[in-house]
Amino acid sequence: MKKYLREIELAGIVLMIIGIVMYRILGILSGYIVCAIGIGLWLTEVIYKALHWNEYQKENKQNNIQMIVIILLLIGSLFLLKCH
Repeated sequence: MKKYLREIELAGIVLMIIGIVMYRILGILSGYIVCAIGIGLWLTEVIYKALHWNEYQKENKQNNIQMIVIILLLIGSLFLLKCH
């Protein structure tokens, strides 16, 4: 699996972007499913690196910051949806 971590990460990110475009721009509801699959792939890579902390210490710190930003963006989007 170590050989394919970068490909798994990129596939997850691309699927998340495709899902967002499908839902937000094209109005296709199945974009949620595509985005969820992308998030699942990305989390697989993050969890693998977390389990091998010593080997991926620098990347883990970056992943932690990315996750905090994404969580804050999701919370912010929930508040925006409630306001409308």
